Amino acid sequence: MMGANLLLPLSGLVLAALAWAAGSVWLAGVTPIAASFAPLETARALLALLQGAELWEHVAVSLERVAVGLGVALLLGIPLGVLTGLSPLFSRSTTPLFQFARMISPLSWMPLAVMVLGVGNAPVYFLLAFAAVWPILLNTAAGVAQLDKNWLLLARSLSATRRETIVHVILPGITAQILTGVRLAIGIIWIVLVPAEMLGVSAGLGYFILDARDRLAYSDLMAAILVIGFLGYLLDHAARTLHKRWLHAA
Repeated sequence: MMGANLLLPLSGLVLAALAWAAGSVWLAGVTPIAASFAPLETARALLALLQGAELWEHVAVSLERVAVGLGVALLLGIPLGVLTGLSPLFSRSTTPLFQFARMISPLSWMPLAVMVLGVGNAPVYFLLAFAAVWPILLNTAAGVAQLDKNWLLLARSLSATRRETIVHVILPGITAQILTGVRLAIGIIWIVLVPAEMLGVSAGLGYFILDARDRLAYSDLMAAILVIGFLGYLLDHAARTLHKRWLHAA
């Protein structure tokens, strides 16, 4: 069983690599420069990049931005989600606004973000936080709405304050839903990261891709794409593992 569980994913990766190789050969016949996109050239470029320091510096900068954007989204999304779940008045007043805002692509805010916040990290943080806040907020609100009302009645009967009820009853009871929102937020934030890092910053994986394009270093570009996919997979795997462990512990 373990061998089958390992063989099936590997077979999918092998088939994808073969399709990639065949596609690059066909494209090279049409556009010779496409040979730089081939798996072998990409593997050589990836090995060289992994042995150097430049790629790791860009990775570190991107992960720092993801952490900041996700942190801001948590600071905003959890309190707003709890308030939405607890207060019917607040929920009715804000749900149409939240649903409207979350349907706006974060990338559509790029020109305004640069105009208001300037170039650098600030607009990137804003775009990442804007992208990540909605799944956290909505999952938190859904968790509060599904919470056993007897818990809240018990806290009230024990004369718990609103703060004590939120900290000791509500937040522990909705941790699984918050973690689900975090996992969804990580997926969204990672997708938004690369185009957000094309906003005049001088480091990050998005910047590295633009720089590789300008240098016509297409094998480096493909290597960076593989790194982005692998890091995104690791982040999602970490979020899934944390979520599963919490559910088993609960």
